[in-house]
Amino acid sequence: MFFKSRLFRKDIEPRCFYCLHASKLDDDNITCRKRGIMPINGKCRHFRYDPLRRIPPKPAVLRLNFSDSDFSLEENNED
Repeated sequence: MFFKSRLFRKDIEPRCFYCLHASKLDDDNITCRKRGIMPINGKCRHFRYDPLRRIPPKPAVLRLNFSDSDFSLEENNED
Protein backbone atom coordinates (compact mmCIF):
# COMPACT_ATOMS: atom_id res chain seq x y z
CA MET A 1 0.00 0.00 0.00
CA PHE A 2 2.86 2.39 0.84
CA PHE A 3 4.51 1.84 -2.57
CA LYS A 4 1.23 2.46 -4.37
CA SER A 5 0.62 5.71 -2.49
CA ARG A 6 4.11 7.03 -3.37
CA LEU A 7 3.76 6.10 -7.03
CA PHE A 8 0.25 7.48 -7.60
CA ARG A 9 0.33 10.50 -5.33
CA LYS A 10 -1.52 13.63 -6.39
CA ASP A 11 1.18 16.19 -5.55
CA ILE A 12 3.68 15.14 -8.25
CA GLU A 13 5.53 18.08 -9.83
CA PRO A 14 4.28 18.57 -13.43
CA ARG A 15 6.94 17.81 -16.05
CA CYS A 16 6.44 16.94 -19.69
CA PHE A 17 8.72 13.94 -19.24
CA TYR A 18 6.10 12.21 -17.01
CA CYS A 19 3.06 13.34 -19.00
CA LEU A 20 0.60 10.98 -20.64
CA HIS A 21 0.44 13.18 -23.75
CA ALA A 22 4.23 13.26 -24.38
CA SER A 23 6.61 11.21 -26.54
CA LYS A 24 10.39 11.53 -26.39
CA LEU A 25 11.87 13.28 -29.42
CA ASP A 26 15.55 13.60 -28.41
CA ASP A 27 17.57 14.17 -25.22
CA ASP A 28 16.25 17.70 -24.68
CA ASN A 29 12.76 17.80 -26.27
CA ILE A 30 9.52 15.86 -26.37
CA THR A 31 6.50 16.00 -28.66
CA CYS A 32 3.21 16.76 -26.97
CA ARG A 33 -0.16 15.90 -28.49
CA LYS A 34 -1.58 19.11 -27.01
CA ARG A 35 1.25 21.67 -27.38
CA GLY A 36 3.71 20.39 -30.02
CA ILE A 37 7.46 20.35 -29.35
CA MET A 38 8.28 21.12 -25.71
CA PRO A 39 11.39 20.90 -23.48
CA ILE A 40 11.60 17.78 -21.29
CA ASN A 41 11.35 19.85 -18.07
CA GLY A 42 8.49 21.96 -19.44
CA LYS A 43 4.93 21.87 -18.15
CA CYS A 44 1.46 22.99 -19.22
CA ARG A 45 -2.12 22.86 -18.00
CA HIS A 46 -2.81 19.63 -19.93
CA PHE A 47 -0.41 17.64 -17.71
CA ARG A 48 -1.64 14.14 -16.82
CA TYR A 49 0.73 12.03 -14.74
CA ASP A 50 1.71 8.63 -16.18
CA PRO A 51 3.57 6.62 -13.49
CA LEU A 52 4.93 4.15 -16.04
CA ARG A 53 7.09 6.87 -17.63
CA ARG A 54 8.95 7.59 -14.43
CA ILE A 55 12.48 6.18 -14.27
CA PRO A 56 13.26 4.89 -10.76
CA PRO A 57 16.58 5.74 -9.12
CA LYS A 58 19.40 3.20 -9.46
CA PRO A 59 19.69 0.76 -6.55
CA ALA A 60 22.57 1.05 -4.13
CA VAL A 61 25.68 -0.98 -4.88
CA LEU A 62 26.25 -3.70 -2.33
CA ARG A 63 29.70 -4.38 -0.99
CA LEU A 64 30.66 -8.05 -1.30
CA ASN A 65 33.95 -8.14 0.63
CA PHE A 66 33.35 -8.08 4.38
CA SER A 67 35.71 -8.60 7.30
CA ASP A 68 34.95 -10.00 10.74
CA SER A 69 35.12 -6.51 12.24
CA ASP A 70 32.14 -5.47 10.09
CA PHE A 71 29.98 -7.88 12.12
CA SER A 72 31.44 -7.09 15.54
CA LEU A 73 29.58 -4.98 18.10
CA GLU A 74 32.75 -4.01 19.95
CA GLU A 75 34.41 -0.68 19.21
CA ASN A 76 38.06 -0.78 18.31
CA ASN A 77 39.92 1.93 20.26
CA GLU A 78 43.48 2.06 19.03
CA ASP A 79 44.45 5.20 21.02
